[in-house]
Amino acid sequence: MTHVDTNAPARSRKKHAPRRTEYSAYFAVIFMTAVPFALVAWALAQVGIMDTPEHGPIKSAWSQASIITPKIFWA
Repeated sequence: MTHVDTNAPARSRKKHAPRRTEYSAYFAVIFMTAVPFALVAWALAQVGIMDTPEHGPIKSAWSQASIITPKIFWA
């Protein structure tokens, strides 16, 4: 039979709130930095200098920010 300890302290969610806020701040900064580069890449693709990207500039910037932020945040 499984033993359940009734005197165990309750786990608080407040411990994760500052970390989530900090992650969001990092994500926002990286996203805003990636947008101009994604716009330039998209514009060059429209002119014919580069290959056409799979996604638009905002989706590309969002994707790059979602890749870079965890690498920086949890390094």
